[in-house]
Amino acid sequence: MRPEPSPQAPSPVDTPSADGRRSRKRQQTAEHLVRVAFELFASHGYDQVTMEQIAAAADVAKGTLYNHFPVKEALVKARMHADLARELPTLLAALPADLGARTRLRRFLHLSADYSERGRDYLPHYIHYRLSQPIAEIRPEDRSGMNQIFARFIADGQARGEIRSDVSPEQLGHTLQFMYLCALLRWLQIPGIDLKASLDAMVDLIFDGCAGDVRS
Repeated sequence: MRPEPSPQAPSPVDTPSADGRRSRKRQQTAEHLVRVAFELFASHGYDQVTMEQIAAAADVAKGTLYNHFPVKEALVKARMHADLARELPTLLAALPADLGARTRLRRFLHLSADYSERGRDYLPHYIHYRLSQPIAEIRPEDRSGMNQIFARFIADGQARGEIRSDVSPEQLGHTLQFMYLCALLRWLQIPGIDLKASLDAMVDLIFDGCAGDVRS
């Protein structure tokens, strides 16, 4: 007679290895859905593609798609965040520390501008989705991580004496992130705006402030 399992013994579906497999499977499914969605966007245009078409092309149930991505804009967010995570090590490696923090930040933002220009058709949908999310529901893993990247540049500038050190890099990093968002929105809304020039002005404002020559 086979002994009964101990009540304390974990079920096979609850073991750490099973959890890892489920996590990997979920990630693979999400990546597949994003890949299929962007193939459809490229072929038919973002606005013309429906969530139902994405599910059909990906050969998954609609519920599976909505379980991973509640709205179409979430697919864009996933793609942009994945692009940043994949390219970031290469981008940072191309910015030698001896350039100085201001120059490194400026060059990083120019590379970011190149990406924004290539994905201009998708950027409004990404920004709209991010701004529409309730703050209380945003998890750390939902963020792009740009504020942390900016904080690194700020900390480097503070260590070099290039920028004031009485404000934390984290606070200035968040400030820079919102300035970056404003620069993108202005570029999207006003024809003829030079995005790189706008970002250069943003960097100068962070490093130099906006004090004038007038003395009271």
